Amino acid sequence: MLEDRPTAASAAPWPAAYPQGYAVVDVETTGLSRDDRIISAAVYRLDARGEVEDHWYTLVNPERDPGPVWIHGLTTDVLSGAPLFPEIAEEFAARLDGRVLVAHNAVFDWSMISREYARAQRTAPVRQRLCTIALSKELGLPLPNHKLESLAAHFGVVQEHAHHALDDARVLAEAFRPSLTAAAGRNMRLPLLECRPLTEWAEQSVPRQQQSSYRGGGGGASAGWRPSRKRPACPYPNPGRYEPGSPLKQGMRVAFSGDTSVDRELLEDRAVEAGLHVATSLSRLTSLLVTNDPDSYTSKAVKAKQFGTPVVDEAAFGQLLQDVADADKK
Repeated sequence: MLEDRPTAASAAPWPAAYPQGYAVVDVETTGLSRDDRIISAAVYRLDARGEVEDHWYTLVNPERDPGPVWIHGLTTDVLSGAPLFPEIAEEFAARLDGRVLVAHNAVFDWSMISREYARAQRTAPVRQRLCTIALSKELGLPLPNHKLESLAAHFGVVQEHAHHALDDARVLAEAFRPSLTAAAGRNMRLPLLECRPLTEWAEQSVPRQQQSSYRGGGGGASAGWRPSRKRPACPYPNPGRYEPGSPLKQGMRVAFSGDTSVDRELLEDRAVEAGLHVATSLSRLTSLLVTNDPDSYTSKAVKAKQFGTPVVDEAAFGQLLQDVADADKK
């Protein structure tokens, strides 16, 4: 069981390049889309060798329906008196500052956190993240799947309250420590990825059929679960793969993966306006993958390597969008 005090440091050599501290994070949310909100958050701060320094937990009033209560157990009544995200943003930031964010499926937790900070017109002080799914793959752990419960069982960690942010963060911290020690013992490169705070954000919401009142019936923001974005079919034929050094051409199929500094939907809208086809998945027909994390374990990044699909980062894609060639005439 983890305790809020460091234990004796191991005498084994430790890679000098490893981070000096970690923030193991778990957030519970109203759903999985870009317009969903954080309703609880927990942080376990760890030192350089994975020993616990302290922990923190808070509820967050999402100003909307709490979503799948049957999963997280947080009802409207429970959340109505909780602080709003801007009210806990400073304390949350202090817990993250100067540390690598560690989470299970870290791209999800980071995307939710970065959106909340964007809504609050602030920036989370996170520069790198480490996904424990990616770390378990690098270590070759014999897991039946990549669920947190499987990682916990592998290390003999007991889950007491699944889908409660504080207990999930505790479980992950306890499983991360031996994972980190194993990686250090091999002098293995950690699968660290850059975190890009949102610098351009567009709030788009779909009202729910029934909104609950918060703050004594005050006018909380009315945001809803966003249905799948339906775009008109691209009017141009697919001209094939993007050739590095050449311009994009109308009709090319472009897929996106990972976090971006410009909100994903804004990037997609700009691609569509330029005459490109935004693909939700990656196949052999995809012309280009846009990602800032080409070495990540997302399904699109993995498939891009398998298929030899060209990859560019967000900045390069922004430059390419400025001069998209016309489609071939029929």
